Formats: sequence, structure tokens, C-alpha cells
Amino acid sequence: MDTKSEPAAPVDIKANTQALELNITWPGGRVDRFHFVELRASCPCASCVDEWTGERILNPASIPRDIRIAAMQLVGNYALKIAWSDGHDTGLFTWKKLRELGSEQGG
Repeated sequence: MDTKSEPAAPVDIKANTQALELNITWPGGRVDRFHFVELRASCPCASCVDEWTGERILNPASIPRDIRIAAMQLVGNYALKIAWSDGHDTGLFTWKKLRELGSEQGG
């Protein structure tokens, strides 16, 4: 694995159902907090983003405000698969994607 392109795996991943956020702790201590609605809206799968144009297909307004993570599964040592309470479960959030999203929100 090219460590320059793929960040190291998180040291802790927790869904905080009271705050409606996913908390990810990275090596070195950085913690990124992703509100469930915003994370669901950032899903990179082909159902949410056009594979050819990269244009977002998913309308963020269609996401239930009380959406929850129904289940999470590690995929290899590079991604997290999230099953959402709205039935969506095809998105893979790579460590790289999650680090980018965390940086965009100031993490």
C-alpha cells in the first residue's frame, strides 16, 4: 500500500447516536466528527454520484434529518462501509475520503 496516498487506518471509530455523529480518531490524536446527515450526503457510491461526471445525484434535502447508522463494517484496511437507517448501504468511505471530509470541515 502506498502510504502517501492512503492514510493509516483510524485507531477508533464510534457512532454517537445521541449527537447523531460519527467520531473517528486517527493516529496522532486527530478526531473528526461527522454529523450523520452530512456524512450520508457525502456518500461516494454510484447511486449518489454520477460515475462519469462526478456530479452529485443525491439530493441532500431527501435525507431524513434523524438518519442513523444501522451498521458499520470495515472493508480491508482501507475503508468503512456504512448501512444507513434509510436503507442505503452501498457507499464505501475510504480512509482517504474520510480524512478529506474531515479537513474540509476544519479537522
